[in-house]
Amino acid sequence: MSIYDFSALNNRGEEVKLSHYQGKVLLIANTASKCGFTPQYQGLNDLYKDLQDKGLVVLGFPCNQFGAQEPGSDSEISEFCELNYGVSFPIMSKIDVNGADAHPLFNFLKEQAPGILGSKKIKWNFTKFLVDQNGKVLKRYAPLTKPEDIRKDIEALLSA
Repeated sequence: MSIYDFSALNNRGEEVKLSHYQGKVLLIANTASKCGFTPQYQGLNDLYKDLQDKGLVVLGFPCNQFGAQEPGSDSEISEFCELNYGVSFPIMSKIDVNGADAHPLFNFLKEQAPGILGSKKIKWNFTKFLVDQNGKVLKRYAPLTKPEDIRKDIEALLSA
């Protein structure tokens, strides 16, 4: 099983097969619009704008499981991201990342790249996963890790 076996809905309710991104480096994050880490949208978008031509795709998955910090509808979330941070990377449909209703993609990501002390659970918004061009989940980054601090890892993959 690889990341390419999954699909997810985009913010317009259309199914997107992750196999569409085969050969690209992916940075996948669970996001929220009313969180202390929300300004990371800017950093994620900067990475995307700077590196998309070299093969980076950022995917944002809004999630309302942490402090109810993502209460909006898919269209409200997209509008917020575009107006406030100029987000141009794909924002997907709102999902759960933990618990019985967790999206299968996030169950896979957590299994492949556990957190500190082997923890599978996502602790907060803006947990990020780096996936290589072959669909292998390489690393999990904590919410405190700023997108610009991941740039070196992404650039190394893009030049490999």
